[in-house]
Amino acid sequence: MRIKSIFPAAALCLATALPAAAEKLSLGQISSYLNSFSTASGEFTQINDDGTISTGEIYIKRPGRVRFEYAPPERTLVIADGDTVGIVDPKSNTDPEAYPLHRTPLKIILARNVDLTRERMVTGHASDGKTTTIRAQDPKNPEYGSIELVFTANPVELRQWVITDDTGGRTTVVLGDLETGVRLANKQFVIPNRRNVGQPPD
Repeated sequence: MRIKSIFPAAALCLATALPAAAEKLSLGQISSYLNSFSTASGEFTQINDDGTISTGEIYIKRPGRVRFEYAPPERTLVIADGDTVGIVDPKSNTDPEAYPLHRTPLKIILARNVDLTRERMVTGHASDGKTTTIRAQDPKNPEYGSIELVFTANPVELRQWVITDDTGGRTTVVLGDLETGVRLANKQFVIPNRRNVGQPPD
């Protein structure tokens, strides 16, 4: 199963200015940061596995919910409603494509309680002096793919992620400044025609 263009691609340098030096963040610090907010919104730039670039707005409502609104001319919506990730193409008359959220690496950062210290969840943890990068996966189902998260320190902020899906495709999402604690309605995370969405083809 491949989640087409939503999450994975060539590495992209962070567009925001980074500090000259920063300490390596611990897994506990990163977990605490992710657990410090339940809602957030901001701009994103996505680099797909084929090198194409998209931009848009992201809305996060933990646990389990995220909404990607792609800017024109694309206008695609990607919504996780807590159980399912739906890909909505407004130019198509077909029902949204759907994938179980628990089979995507996004579930790691959308969990109610993020605990990156769990055994075998984090498979990489490094710092280049400016950012801290971790690679995480579902320890029980590593075949679902992995997510690389890039953080800056002072204050701790999530700047980028790269998702490698179960077919090896990579999608990079570079985040602008996230505004946390925003008010987000549950209806923003309802997948259109959800009642008709079935499992994706193999």
